[in-house]
Amino acid sequence: MTVARPTFLSLFSGIGGLDLGLESAGFQLVGSVEADEVARRSLKANRGDSWFQIPPHDIRVLAQTLEPADLGLEIGGLDLIAGGPPCQPFSKAAQWSQTSRTGLKDDRGTLVGDVLELVATFQPKVVLLENVAGFVRGPTSALSFIENSLDELNLATGHKYEPAWEILNANWYGVAQARKRAIVVLSRIGAIGWPEPMATEIRPVAWDAIGGLDDPEAPMLESGGQYGPLLPSIPEGQNYQWHTERGGGLPLFGYRTRYWSFLLKLAKSQPAWTLAAQPGPSTGPFHWDSRPLTIQEMLLLQSFPGDWRVEGNRRDQIRQVGNATPPALAERIGAHLAAALGYVSRAPTLGHHRAGDVPPPKRLRAVPKKYHSLRGDHPPHPGAGLGPSPRT
Repeated sequence: MTVARPTFLSLFSGIGGLDLGLESAGFQLVGSVEADEVARRSLKANRGDSWFQIPPHDIRVLAQTLEPADLGLEIGGLDLIAGGPPCQPFSKAAQWSQTSRTGLKDDRGTLVGDVLELVATFQPKVVLLENVAGFVRGPTSALSFIENSLDELNLATGHKYEPAWEILNANWYGVAQARKRAIVVLSRIGAIGWPEPMATEIRPVAWDAIGGLDDPEAPMLESGGQYGPLLPSIPEGQNYQWHTERGGGLPLFGYRTRYWSFLLKLAKSQPAWTLAAQPGPSTGPFHWDSRPLTIQEMLLLQSFPGDWRVEGNRRDQIRQVGNATPPALAERIGAHLAAALGYVSRAPTLGHHRAGDVPPPKRLRAVPKKYHSLRGDHPPHPGAGLGPSPRT
């Protein structure tokens, strides 16, 4: 076993979720690339100049200009290139927009090609890509493009990069959030496999991450939107469907006629649902106290340290945290990769474990009278999906 630290180049660094996890697993960052100015300020606020941000911060430019020598490396000397390309072109959430799941046709989707350009230039031992499940499956996935590009990459480099991918639930690796992520590994050192999940009985739930927090700003956060005052009448772990003919509340909505996260509330005893990067005013998950989550709570549910700084206004902060890779997931993947690269693997330090008993849910409140006019016979959505058909 070697004693030096493995090196990695970070692409699409965001607020550093992937970088923090890999650093905790023993990797040494040689440089990061992040186009968003607010996210770069967040990186600097947490790591100062120790995390070198490579100008001009545009992967399209750097894919054509950056050389290993610029970072004090030789060709083939880098252990890992890691990054999470923008997920919106591959996201299920994007089905609700006019540019739904355009995949590699989206300008952001073509950034995958820039990643492979840098792989050809640096020739790292391993490449790690993290994204939403739609990145590797479905009609707009990037997987076929990556696999087809490997023949050209291998011919150009003289190596044999082999692809492997899996969809991992972050909750299996210490994140108090049931966040499913596509993990793609390109390796020229042979098959690597996947880290062993935590035992089911110690996987964290939302209470383990944010239970008992005393945040004086939390009561000041009001659930916006027309339907926010309905939240106290919805049980923990439920959404608007509580108030349909198939729920236990009043028939205010048609079954499956809204998007799943509409008025969705966390349950103390379950992992959180995926935190959205651009939620609408009625988009959950909301806190079990029937309010929006604070930024600190979002960070903790993502497995960041609670004191991790996020720059910008609240909208900017929510976007950055919602787009981040959960550091605890990255740490466990990183430790597995470090061992495969021949380095001493570190024990995990990020994330949460089951903390013990969870308090019972609070008593529900009655539906405010102003919503009683919605009571009626609301037909359910006729299809088999979870809501209206996506726009095309």
